[in-house]
Amino acid sequence: MSSKINLNRVEMPKQSPEKRKSNFQEVALGYSPEQAAEEAGRCIQCKKPKCIEGCPVGVEIPGFICALRDGDMPEAVRSLKRKNSLPGICGRVCPQEVQCEYRCVLGKKGAPIAIGRLERYVADWELCQQEKAKCEVAAATGKRVAVVGSGPAGLTVAAEMAKFGHSVTIFEALHDGGGVLVYGIPEFRLPKGIVRSEIDYVKSLGVDLELDSVVGRQVQVEGLLKGGYDGVFLGIGAGAPRFLNVPGENLSGVYSANEYLTRVNLMKAYKFPEYDTPIKMGKKVAVVGGGNVAMDSARSAMRLGADEVHVIYRRSREEMPARLEEVENAMEEGVIFDFLTNPTRFLGDDRGMVKAMEVVEMELGEPDASGRRSPRVKKGSEHIVDVDTVVIAVGTVPNPLIASSTPQLKTTKWGTLVVDERGRTTMVGVWAGGDITSGGATVISAMGAGKIASADMNEWLKTDGKWS
Repeated sequence: MSSKINLNRVEMPKQSPEKRKSNFQEVALGYSPEQAAEEAGRCIQCKKPKCIEGCPVGVEIPGFICALRDGDMPEAVRSLKRKNSLPGICGRVCPQEVQCEYRCVLGKKGAPIAIGRLERYVADWELCQQEKAKCEVAAATGKRVAVVGSGPAGLTVAAEMAKFGHSVTIFEALHDGGGVLVYGIPEFRLPKGIVRSEIDYVKSLGVDLELDSVVGRQVQVEGLLKGGYDGVFLGIGAGAPRFLNVPGENLSGVYSANEYLTRVNLMKAYKFPEYDTPIKMGKKVAVVGGGNVAMDSARSAMRLGADEVHVIYRRSREEMPARLEEVENAMEEGVIFDFLTNPTRFLGDDRGMVKAMEVVEMELGEPDASGRRSPRVKKGSEHIVDVDTVVIAVGTVPNPLIASSTPQLKTTKWGTLVVDERGRTTMVGVWAGGDITSGGATVISAMGAGKIASADMNEWLKTDGKWS
């Protein structure tokens, strides 16, 4: 390795905006072997790596990068998968810039190591190999674990518990595994083939996946415990939409982001009529919100053929919670951003279809509890703008089905499940993690919660549940 430190990261190729805005293929194209080796060579292999501290699942970052740099790809895979069972997903959708990469010491002088891009490269390399890396699985314990939900938290718990030697069954309500990874994140950001391959890896550890299985209706949580399962993990996400509660929100053509993205992603509306899923291909689309889900919705609308897509956000660009990369991609693709703007009502035609919305201009006041400056309405700024499709992307709340059918589970005023720092719910033998406990958050934070819960559940099972 050269004694001179390279402070400039290797850029990753991606589709041009002109080409990608008319297809649903992945935007980022990934590193070539030469690019990956060059970027890995920038890592200075710190003796006390801060990057690991920034990773919610504790990936052995210097270890897998060192193996990659040295050309030992099987070891790079093993090193990566010791702590992360979903590297192909994390390499694409993790906010590395505020986690592991934020802690990288090179960031003090130049660009931090592109940890996420290297993680993706290693995961994609393994995907192309006929023989996959084998993961160590402990001897069978005879204990049975039920995992409810096959999103990032559930998949993580399932993989960890299987590696501990427990028999694991995942119950998934939808007809396909992956949870938010398949219904929420578009193909151009996270190809569904990648999600399927990571689920196949989890299943290869001995995990059973039961689809179309709605816990809380077909079977209750208590029924799982009485039916032979020794522990239960609830990773059911926060799949119910939030709304603005303004007039006209029930007009035809006004979607929640949940419905819009589920139709596009899980139900393949973008391949209509090959897939028989209708969706309004709006020409003038407004997406309300400023997070990653809003970016996904706006960029999907562009690809569905909209002439104009506006992101309506009540704060300024600096306050947007979406990843910088996603905002930049949306802007490159022609999405228009109406900052400091907020809808107050939607107007319909005589058929009940949305045709316009009234918006007001906002100005920023003092910071609120989140640290972002609170928006307030500018008096007399109301005006009408034409739209034919609206997507509301202002957050999600948990589906109340399980909590309402399981009185032993305590919930917060926001409908999330109450858990302690170990992931334990208020019901003995039941853990929970991910969006069902935190509200809408990131894939990797859900995985981190799954790691904490699985470690505690494993200790509990080893003592036959004798301690509380």
